Parts: sequence; structure tokens; C-alpha cells
Amino acid sequence: MKYILSLDQGTTSSRAILFGKSGEIISKAQKEFKQYYPEAGWVEHDAEEIFQTQLDVAKEAMAKIGATASDIIAIGITNQRETTIVWDKNTGKPICPAIVWQCRRTSAYCDYLKEAGLTGVFQERTGLLIDAYFSGTKLRWILENVPFARERAEKGELLFGTVDTWLAWKLSGGKSHITDVSNASRTMLFNIHDMEWDDIILAVLNIPKQMLPTVVDTSGHLAVCDEKFFGGEIPIYAMVGDQQSALFGQCCFDEGDVKNTYGTGGFLLMNTGDTPINSKKGLLSTVAWRINGQTTYALEGSVFIAGALVQWLRDEIGLVKTSSETCEIAKSVTDSNGVYVVPAFVGLGAPYWNQDARGTICGLTRGSNRAHIIRACLEAIAFQTYDVLKAMESDSGKNLGAIKVDGGASANDFLMEFQADILSKTVVRPACVETTALGSALLAGIGAGVWNSFDELKKLTVNDKVFEPKMSEEYIKKLIHGWDKAIERSADWAD
Repeated sequence: MKYILSLDQGTTSSRAILFGKSGEIISKAQKEFKQYYPEAGWVEHDAEEIFQTQLDVAKEAMAKIGATASDIIAIGITNQRETTIVWDKNTGKPICPAIVWQCRRTSAYCDYLKEAGLTGVFQERTGLLIDAYFSGTKLRWILENVPFARERAEKGELLFGTVDTWLAWKLSGGKSHITDVSNASRTMLFNIHDMEWDDIILAVLNIPKQMLPTVVDTSGHLAVCDEKFFGGEIPIYAMVGDQQSALFGQCCFDEGDVKNTYGTGGFLLMNTGDTPINSKKGLLSTVAWRINGQTTYALEGSVFIAGALVQWLRDEIGLVKTSSETCEIAKSVTDSNGVYVVPAFVGLGAPYWNQDARGTICGLTRGSNRAHIIRACLEAIAFQTYDVLKAMESDSGKNLGAIKVDGGASANDFLMEFQADILSKTVVRPACVETTALGSALLAGIGAGVWNSFDELKKLTVNDKVFEPKMSEEYIKKLIHGWDKAIERSADWAD
């Protein structure tokens, strides 16, 4: 055993981390890339930049310790999900910018599908609600709006993929057009019961099946990285969507285990074992992973804006210079002074699924100051998690236990303590908060035979800090009442 290379391709940056046999971080590198907002509610990426930054950080992480291709036993890919890329099969060039999961350009078409009475059809087959969040309507938009795209797709000249597919195709030198079941389950095109692309859904959206990648297990010998990139071939042993990867990285292997990731968005996932739960509370049934043909499902609540709210404070509003300073600023005041921030910048996700909601600041008075607004932003991240967790408990019929947390914003002690308080639950933060990258590394290691059992993986985990709830039930009710009123004010603003 030498190293496992995790390629963690996120919404705002590409990261590469080399892990050792004890699950420890040996080396890492990260590079941000440009976000494009060509119209209100639209979000795009340059797919070529995604690949180039991912390749650059992989080389950088290896160079930091002098590692060569022969030192890497396996590559694990984890990625921002739902982001949609279409490229020319022969030239490898994307035919348009990547449409990011946050993009709302297909909201009107999604409303049309709902009005046509298709919500049940999509949910029963894909586990998902009809929403512009997912890849299916984004792909249809490309076929309808990029000149000659539909004609070329029907001739077999174009390929579709989410970011995992794009990276695997590029790294393999165009030899492997594949996606794993976890990413396939986020496209709104995949039947999570039959575990195949759904012909009925494809017919509704008018998407040529020949564009779609072959669906493979999450862990196993999936592809081979061409020697031109690292000076030698390296096998790819895992591909997994970022939230499912974090679930695995947190060792949530048992039914009922829960984790919450505070990344660009916020994602609460619960392992539901070998059976998907059909949500009645606005949550999603999704595939967690498939290993050796055995499928594990998850129930998921997706919050569109979490850590991105802190980035907004820093980059767009200029209230802070660094994300880390929000913790002490929030602690400098005893409460938010009645201020609530609803970060519905791209609509509201679970459990509301309101595409026309928009960002709102409520409760401002002459006494409201910078610290109150910053604190309200951090509280908003926790309030959104509260909404999702209550929906999850209702759907599952379980009173969930401790919440395992990860992602960049989980390093914020104020946010984690407030999260424990508002949920009235223990919040556990691991020593390695890079659990998304760790998950793909563990999946790659299982596939490559580095580790042989889940019990072996559990022994690798170490906790950093445990946050216990201290807030009174009466005060929690008061805060949630204000949050509920703020949510009502933000709803349907863009309608």
C-alpha cells in the first residue's frame, strides 16, 4: 500500500487529496475556478476548466511528496452532482458551458411537467421530485437550445455526463463513458428500482438514450487513467456523488445512520439500507452506493445554499474578509436581534421545493448591525437543517440520534453549537472534515482490496469535537416561529 488519490471535484473548487492506509491525509491541493452567471438564476461552469483544475491539483498534491504514478494504488472520484455536460464524441469538446446544479433556467418547464400531472411518475421511478436542480431537464434544455444539438445527439455524435462521467472520460483518454449508480440516481433519468435508465422518463423528456453513459458500481475496477497524465497508468476504483461519498466517509454503514454536509449547499442523508423510502415530506430517495452488485439507498434533504451564504457575505456584500472570522463575530452578540436571513438565492430546496422563492432579510431595525446579520446568516444554515431533519424523522418514523457533520462550514464552532441547540441533538465533528474526499478514497480502497470490511474502515475514524444541546425548548420554539415567518416572506417572490 502506498497512496489512494481522491479527486474531489466541487462546485467552486477542485481538490486532490492523497490518503494513506490509516485514512490519514498525506498531501492535498486545491484550486478555485470561475463561476458564470449569464442571466438571473443561471449558473454555468467551463467544463474544460473543471478538468484542467482537477488535473492540476492532482499533479500538485503528488509533487508535494514526490509521488509518481507507481505510488498511487487507486483513484477515487467524487463530484458535484447534477451538473450537466454535453460534448462531441470525436473531438471531446463541450458544445456549451456546463449547466450547474444550482441553475434555475428550466424552472418553467418543470412547472409544465408538474401541471401535466407527472410528479408521481417521476417520484415513483426516480425517487426524485420534478425540479430544475436535477440533470434531466438541463440536458433537454441543451438539446432544445444549442444549434443542431438534438440532430447530432440522435446521430450518436454527442455524449452526456455529469462531472464524474466527464472526468472519467477525459482521464481514460476517451475510452470510458461511464457513471456510477449514485450519480445516475441524481439525473432524474434513472430508475432506482430497476437500476437502469428509464425509458418512460427518457420518452417524456425526449432524450436519446445513446447519449447516456454506461452505469457501473460505485466501487470496483471501473476505468484506467491514461499514462499521458501522470507518466503511468492508474486504475480508477471508485466514482461517487459528493454527498453519498460523505455518507460513506462518515462510516454511516448502518440503516438509520445520519450525516449532514455543510458545503456550498447543505445535505442531510440517512442510510435506509436496501429499501428506498418514498418521501411524503419533500425529501428525495436516492442511491447511496452499490458494491459488488449490492445496493444501499439513502433518504436525502438538499438545501441549495449553506456554505455559499458565507461566501456571499465575503465576496458579494463584503461584510467579512475571511469565512473563518464569522464565528467570533457571531459570538460577539447574544442573538441576531430579531434578524432572519433566508438564503433562497436559487429558490428553496427541501422540504419546500419552491423554485420562485428568493433571498430575504427580515426583522431589520435601526439597531441591527453587521454582527447581527452575520449571525443570522449562520443561524439560517442551521434552521434549514432543522427543517430537513424534522421532515426526515416524519418520513422514516425514527427519532434520529446524533448527527455526524462535515464540510467546510462544519469547522465553525458557533454554527455547530447553534445547530446542536436548535436540533436538541448531539452534533459530532470528525477530526478529518474532508469526509467527501475520504469517502471516495475508502470506496476506492475497498474496491482495490486495501481494506476488506466496513468494520476495518470504522476503526480509522477519530472525532474532533462533540457539541451538546443547551438551549431550552421554549426558546427553540420562539426562534423557529420567527424562521417560519421569514420563510413565508421569501416564498414565490419571483412568481
